[in-house]
Amino acid sequence: MKHKYCVIIIDDEQLARQLVKKYLEDFPEVEVIAECENGFEGIKVIQEKKPDFIFLDIQMPKLSGFEMLELLENPPEIIFTTAYDQYAIKAFELNAVDYLLKPFSIERFRSAVTKTLEKLTNEKQRDVSYNVLLSTKNTDEKLDKILIKDGTKIHVIPLEEVEIIEAQDDYVFVHTGNTKYLKQKTMKYFEEHLDQTDFVRVHRSFIVASKAIKQIDLLEKESYRVTLHNGKKLPVSKTGYQKLKELFK
Repeated sequence: MKHKYCVIIIDDEQLARQLVKKYLEDFPEVEVIAECENGFEGIKVIQEKKPDFIFLDIQMPKLSGFEMLELLENPPEIIFTTAYDQYAIKAFELNAVDYLLKPFSIERFRSAVTKTLEKLTNEKQRDVSYNVLLSTKNTDEKLDKILIKDGTKIHVIPLEEVEIIEAQDDYVFVHTGNTKYLKQKTMKYFEEHLDQTDFVRVHRSFIVASKAIKQIDLLEKESYRVTLHNGKKLPVSKTGYQKLKELFK
């Protein structure tokens, strides 16, 4: 059974979208999961549905195809469909799989889709190999630094500078002094990969560097608070208090 590939068509012209759908009938392994008339709608639907690839027009009202891509963190594979040939170089600089110049023939269309599916298949095979490799790695391996991606910049934060790791939905805030960085990792990940003598999970929302702790206070029965050397005060759960007792006994 062939893998199903999901695609979104983003074009402000309805006839152009209909033509792409018609030509895709030759590819039963490809499913059109959405159509969008503009770049704003395209961003929202891509983030929600996470397609394998997209057909993307360049000249659209409000937001061009290129501007739309600038706002996406991890864009899918792209086949550009446009009536303008002057954008081809920029399209390939953005790692587009292909660039279809309107009006394009069905043969040219088939070539672009075939190339895209081959690329996706190869990537899936590499992902499977990578996941097998990850599953054989030692999950007890401890971190010695935290890497934070911030746009085009990469921040390398030594653990000695980290004071607090704070839960934030599917992300965490990594606090260092007066600066905090957002990272897409779970609290469980940091619990498993930080040395538990150096970092303690004092609360479901906070992991604290043990050297940053100044004192632990009892507020009321089985309710505690930790004060850091920088003056910050954080809640401590019952489990967190037990961990602190063991650490500082």
